[in-house]
Amino acid sequence: MKKSEALDLLEQKVCQCVQCPELVASRKTTVFGEGNPSAKVMFIGEGPGEQEDKEARPFVGRAGKLLNNIIKACGWQRADVYIANIVKCRPPGNRVPTDAEAANCSGFLKLQIRVIQPKVIVCLGATATQYLLGVDSPISRLRGTWQEYNGIPVMPTFHPAYLLRFQEPDYQKEAKGLVWSDMKQVIEKIK
Repeated sequence: MKKSEALDLLEQKVCQCVQCPELVASRKTTVFGEGNPSAKVMFIGEGPGEQEDKEARPFVGRAGKLLNNIIKACGWQRADVYIANIVKCRPPGNRVPTDAEAANCSGFLKLQIRVIQPKVIVCLGATATQYLLGVDSPISRLRGTWQEYNGIPVMPTFHPAYLLRFQEPDYQKEAKGLVWSDMKQVIEKIK
């Protein structure tokens, strides 16, 4: 079976999932993930936001535009990478997914990773990093240091939405610089 076919079958299962009653009741759609089924780099975020829930695509709002710029700065196109989230349904009010919600979706994400077999995973933010790696360390301590998930190198970095929160240009510039430093390590790792 081709990778794209395996992902299509998995997406159908995600669309039928009703394990999280609160998320099912509030979602417009599921947001499975998208990109190259043979991507060398896989980005994993927390969960869909309002815009993502409307469009059934990950990272299409303001944070998504910034992620697209990060991807381009690395010399890639969005179609070259794969983008997914810890949970596939929008938590109400864009809250952080609960442990149970993340656990309910973890099988889907693990299968996505197994099918895609990326050379590197980039975890965007604390929630993605903590749930994928099973750690509780803050992102400020983990970002920029290589971790591992089932033999795959993982680079934790700040979530694009975090970078957008800064009102002070100097702080935003510094945080973006840290993300760029992390991404340079990813570029080197996949060469």
